[in-house]
Amino acid sequence: MSTYVLAIDQGTTSSRAILFDGQGGIVTSHQKELTQYFPADGWVEHDANEIWQDTVECCKAAIEKAGISASDVTAIGITNQRETTVIWDRATGEPIAKAIVWQDRRTAPICAKLTDAGLTEHVRQTTGLVIDAYFSGTKIAWLLDNVAGARAAAERGELAFGTIDCFLLWRLTGGAVHAADATNAARTMIFDIGKQAWDETLLDALNIPASLLPNVVDSSGLIGTATADLLGAPIPITGVAGDQQAATVGQACFQPGMLKSTYGTGCFALLNTGSTQVPSANKLLTTIAYRMNGETCYAIEGSIFNAGTAVQWVRDGLNAINDARETKAIAESIPDTGGTYLVPAFTGLGAPHWDPDARGAITGITRDTGLPQIVRAALESVAYQTHDLMTAMGDDVAQSGAGFSQGTLRVDGGMVVNDWVCQFLADILNQPVERPKIVETTALGAAYLAGLAANTFHSLDSIEQAWQCDQRFEPKMNTAKRQELIDGWQAAVARVVNKNYG
Repeated sequence: MSTYVLAIDQGTTSSRAILFDGQGGIVTSHQKELTQYFPADGWVEHDANEIWQDTVECCKAAIEKAGISASDVTAIGITNQRETTVIWDRATGEPIAKAIVWQDRRTAPICAKLTDAGLTEHVRQTTGLVIDAYFSGTKIAWLLDNVAGARAAAERGELAFGTIDCFLLWRLTGGAVHAADATNAARTMIFDIGKQAWDETLLDALNIPASLLPNVVDSSGLIGTATADLLGAPIPITGVAGDQQAATVGQACFQPGMLKSTYGTGCFALLNTGSTQVPSANKLLTTIAYRMNGETCYAIEGSIFNAGTAVQWVRDGLNAINDARETKAIAESIPDTGGTYLVPAFTGLGAPHWDPDARGAITGITRDTGLPQIVRAALESVAYQTHDLMTAMGDDVAQSGAGFSQGTLRVDGGMVVNDWVCQFLADILNQPVERPKIVETTALGAAYLAGLAANTFHSLDSIEQAWQCDQRFEPKMNTAKRQELIDGWQAAVARVVNKNYG
């Protein structure tokens, strides 16, 4: 009998379900776009009920398209947009308000109070994070303080908090399981990633009742069972991880020094550091890659806010192209940008700068500069930003004395279908870049985590052996040219960071 694993991939802009076979191949999928709500400047919200309804619809459709029944599915894996925050009523399962999305900036004043209270170093040492509105902890505090009756209900133990994985687990199990996996807990800014426990100092600082919080579980293992009424049969839920951690698993980055980078709206790079927590001196994040059999694998993470959005802006803001697929031919049609750089700091700069006030700029424009140069500069900016991350990661690892070095970069996401981007990335990084045959690595990682616990996949070694490279890009650029380009980029960035527009 064929074996199937169903992966729920709940993202920022859509919800989808992908059915995988026992070899990790995609059988069917179904996807629904998610409504975005922007009720005020800097606010971003989702309807958690819409997420739930779309998730069930996608799961049913993926199973139906495959011509199988729910009883043929051996396990469910969940991967999700991280940090997005939901609080719901334990009795009814109904959210008390719309979910506050990871992109939302409304809690910046709460973050400022934590900084003023001298908690910056405590947050870094305990959670591996920086104090920022990006993470869940301050979103919980805001909901308790701004939704009528919420704080009193929370103190009576009537409410539950969860990231999206946790909310879906609750609903899938009919309210039987209130749990989050360690990778999602690590993104709340209230979880001690060393002790693997909620941090009382931060809970007190944010006035968050401990009764609100989920149990923290492994990323792979029997977590709960989806009730039979939802999909037609009870199905074990045996894998959960945040989207970037799931992609790390999907890319089989299991050895210290292995790293992956996902290129979508933004770019997220994770470097596996094994059992060692590597603190960052370069404003990167120390986080959890996955937790299995009670053992935690750590990672360093760097976040680039704008990658694919640079191409979207060239298309929609400048009307320079009609389709992102045109960029490859345009980039190849000219020898270089003529010294033009595009710094896509539309919403600030992420790691290693962490400057939310930085804004975008195009530098080095001459009379010879045209749209082709700007289009190519947009693509190049992704490689330069990745170089900044890789340099910071390498420095952190060297300072830690961890005993390993960075390996080949494995890439995924929508931008890496462009061969020119992958080659330029290899050239600027001066290291090989590998693109996998299966680029749906986030959902694949969730399927792997679930399948490991359900014995569909037998070991991390077997997953590593199953990983297949579609194309490997070797660096070809000479050292002098590479350094000249990087120096030009760094000069351009210096113009926009710390409000230095001179």
